[in-house]
Amino acid sequence: MLDQTNLINFAELLLKNNVIWRPLMDKALKRLEEIGAKTPRAFAKIVVHEFNIPHDKVYSKLAEMYAFRTVELKIKELSENEKEDSKKIIDQFSMDFRKKLFYNKIFPFKIMDGSSETLLVLSADPTNKLAKEITLTTDFKKIEIAYCNLKSINELIQIISPEKNEFLELLEESGDEIVDVATNETKVDQTELDNKITKSVLVNLFEGALIEAVRRGVSDVHIVPFGKSAVDINFRVDGKLQLWYRQENTPAEALSAVVKDRTVGIDRFERDLDQDGFAQRYIDDHIIRFRVSVLPIISSEYERRLESIVIRVIDDRKVITDFKKLGFQTKAESDFFKAISSSKGIVIVTGPTGSGKSTTLMAALHHVIDPTINVLTCEDPVEYVIKGARQIKISHKMTFERAIRSILRHDPDVVMVGEIRDRITADIAIKLANTGHLTLATLHTNDAPSAISRLYKIGVETFLLAYSINIIIAQRLVRKLCMKCRRPLSKNMWKAAIEFGLAKEELESGKIYEAVGCDKCNYGYKGRINIAEALYFHPEVCDEILKSGELIDEKKIRRIAEKHGMLSMKESGLARIRDGLTSISEIAYATSGN
Repeated sequence: MLDQTNLINFAELLLKNNVIWRPLMDKALKRLEEIGAKTPRAFAKIVVHEFNIPHDKVYSKLAEMYAFRTVELKIKELSENEKEDSKKIIDQFSMDFRKKLFYNKIFPFKIMDGSSETLLVLSADPTNKLAKEITLTTDFKKIEIAYCNLKSINELIQIISPEKNEFLELLEESGDEIVDVATNETKVDQTELDNKITKSVLVNLFEGALIEAVRRGVSDVHIVPFGKSAVDINFRVDGKLQLWYRQENTPAEALSAVVKDRTVGIDRFERDLDQDGFAQRYIDDHIIRFRVSVLPIISSEYERRLESIVIRVIDDRKVITDFKKLGFQTKAESDFFKAISSSKGIVIVTGPTGSGKSTTLMAALHHVIDPTINVLTCEDPVEYVIKGARQIKISHKMTFERAIRSILRHDPDVVMVGEIRDRITADIAIKLANTGHLTLATLHTNDAPSAISRLYKIGVETFLLAYSINIIIAQRLVRKLCMKCRRPLSKNMWKAAIEFGLAKEELESGKIYEAVGCDKCNYGYKGRINIAEALYFHPEVCDEILKSGELIDEKKIRRIAEKHGMLSMKESGLARIRDGLTSISEIAYATSGN
């Protein structure tokens, strides 16, 4: 009964302080009832993790309710002595318990002033009972738990006890163990190769690269031969490749063999065919999956069979589940929301590879998922596990085409069909839309109006296009300027900026920026944001499609859509520039084909 009273009091406290609103509170309480929990802490978890309310807004109120004091740290003002004292405290904890504390954002900080016995423990969730285990597993017998915001806890961990990459440490200790392959050989001897891959240095290099990729937020790892006896490992960060490490004195075949040996579904001895496999690792208390693609490539030494390897990092923590966090501009977001809130019709997201289409569809899917409806997905390959959806597994027996046909017989409400590749996929998507199902799909085109032409050329009749599609979103991802080092655009660039579409007054305001580069970013950029055009199917757009003969008038459709408020890709980009979020060069590059 006490738990229930505390729960209601906490929910009302959040409501009173405008942290949550009444409909959200009711939904969260209902969700709590479903899982059989009734504590304020459980309510806080649901509000943060399922309804995306900022952590500190919720947990600061939870701390207030239970009368935990709040400690506000200025990390940059910590003295070297304070850091050293804190490190000595941390070193008294076992590695496993330390990891568990840090994972739960609990930091044993310092011995309390005026006391030689009481340890001050900072926690982003002071109600977490794990902190109390400190007195059971260490020599500290008295502790005071205080609330500290999540950002400060994370900064403390990074400064005082950063996560180590044990594989890279071993790599540094082992030195350059691999000896060079004789340059006059045109073929690597298999026995010699086997000897080389048993060397731990290459295993450490591969495993270390995976860990580092996850920690740096890398989307893809590229492993490519460099010259006769070296291998490059490149990371794709914010859409751009950058060299992370070059392994000298090593035949490319040796590192390829290590990757293949440690990947499921790939034959190490097959070097003439493309291969796809996967790997899974437990990194920083999370299961991370990796999709591995191997392609044979040519070499100047014609007898050597070299390979290019690309590893996609699949980290479920990076999936955007909150539709609003996609960052669409106001009109595009409003039209997109309207389109996915319908019970039927097709929602198409289009753009080149790497433009964020899957991310957008994932967020849309999470927005519509509900226990009362049957949500099916048909993707090849399936990258992320979606809670609340039934994801069809594609195999050599259950082909993509067969799976897509079977969906019709499986009583769906919402379907994600992945990419519309051909007439079969298009026909089934249309059929689903016309029989009262919301259908989500992707397509590869440069802009929104050209997606209509593409579907027509595949073989979809104009009347089906007009009445089946809710919206077509065309998008790109552009790099965001680093807020720490960006600077107003240099005057020598003003002429080009005016030609691109900006006004002189805007440049004079000093609010149009360019990239610089600092130790906090990647060459002046940090993170990415989308630019998009959202072609909502207003009646006027549908009428124009119906009137089309054998040729879809894309320009006329664009004019109608822009009359209804659609931003073109370039205008969307210009708006991002005016907001100080990206640079002219980024938008010029992203929209050059439009």
